[in-house]
Amino acid sequence: MDRRTFLAGSGVVALSLVSARPALAREQATVTSLAELQQAINSATAGTTITLANGSYAVPSGSPITITNRHGSSGSPITIVAQSRGGVTLTGAQSFVFSGSSDITISGFAFRQSTTLEIPADCPRIRLTRNDFGLAAAAEHWVVVRGDDAKIDRNVFHDKSTLGVYLVIDGPGSEAMAQRTYILRNYFRDHTFSGSNGGEPIRLGVSGRALSTADATVEYNLFERCNGDPEAISVKSSGNTIRYNTIRSSAGGLVLRHGNDNRVESNYLLSGSNGIRIYGNDHLIVNNYVSGISGAGVVLGSGTERDHYEGEPSDSRRGNDAPDRVTITLNTLRNNGQALVGESQRTVPPLGCVVSDNLMVGDSGDLVDMPYLSGLTWSGNILWGQAADGNIPSSGFTRADPKLTAGSDGVYRLGAGSAAVNAASVDHSSQVTDDVDGQTRTAPYDVGADEYSTATPVRRPLNAADVGPNAA
Repeated sequence: MDRRTFLAGSGVVALSLVSARPALAREQATVTSLAELQQAINSATAGTTITLANGSYAVPSGSPITITNRHGSSGSPITIVAQSRGGVTLTGAQSFVFSGSSDITISGFAFRQSTTLEIPADCPRIRLTRNDFGLAAAAEHWVVVRGDDAKIDRNVFHDKSTLGVYLVIDGPGSEAMAQRTYILRNYFRDHTFSGSNGGEPIRLGVSGRALSTADATVEYNLFERCNGDPEAISVKSSGNTIRYNTIRSSAGGLVLRHGNDNRVESNYLLSGSNGIRIYGNDHLIVNNYVSGISGAGVVLGSGTERDHYEGEPSDSRRGNDAPDRVTITLNTLRNNGQALVGESQRTVPPLGCVVSDNLMVGDSGDLVDMPYLSGLTWSGNILWGQAADGNIPSSGFTRADPKLTAGSDGVYRLGAGSAAVNAASVDHSSQVTDDVDGQTRTAPYDVGADEYSTATPVRRPLNAADVGPNAA
């Protein structure tokens, strides 16, 4: 554990320690007022750690804590940390305001401000870690990221009842996206906005930025009781990876609303209202476990547009891009309202999409209801339960018992003698090498998200102890 991590986690404070080896020198200071904090920030250099003593601090209106033209380095950030994790509360209109700075870490604070905390485009490599975000009702969006290479990890965002998003990833100008944002082990909970739109926990882009490749990674985050929007993770940009997350007991699902070439892998969606919904092109939906959703496990949408394009009018860009060349494979869709459905309210159908080697289980209604079938290729899917098949082509599935067995975590996995074992219709080794549990897949792969094993899973659905300020 490095010294900065130790200080952040333990509450130990120090004054002006200098290493005996100049190459490793680190300035450390403890401050007890906002004025002292600002003074220390103004002189901070790479490797400086500034610890703010525990307490509640009201940031004066018009006089935020400014971080201007301060630069750490990739190996030696400037770190501003609460004396103990959650021990410093910041109130007022604003807290930290960034400008022209880089490699800054903010850790351990309880943010209660009434306006957005923003990472601007001229501030790359900003890290927000182990903080508690519970902003005042006047704040619409809570954190907005526009700078490249931001890391948002091990924070908790909680108890919002008004319009707005917990975490927005945008970018410079009106079309670009912030690059390589890393969103890790955060806890998003209890968003209770009662409107029909605009209360997402994460919004990764916006319609005008849809064609911009963001290359963001969203992994190991937990969403619970996120009911402010039908979308818990709303992807409106391209080239992102959404994996290993758990969405539990939430109205919001995982939605590829705009953009292309996104990867949705090994997520757990449990006991909510919405599953995975898809628009846009060239996505891979693989290894996901969707269970107990009142709606459909997966919605392969239709469009008002065939493809979005550069220079497109804004009204057109806000429309739905019909899915092209989307692959939906090796997912387990269990006891949802339906397994896989499409949309008939829009007239541009999916094209060139593949639905292969998924396990679909249910006991009521139709498992599959796709109004547009001509643009889909089906193979190797296994259906089971009392639910009717629906309109899935007979050549694209078999009815066979997967012998699902509940684990201690409530996840139903393949049992001994399952018909899904070694039953995959195609070679998926170029797409994925493990299963939803993190266990190695062996060719020929098993159908569904789980590869049969008697070993202990490497990954499981996340709980509160796995995420947030106290996570490992």
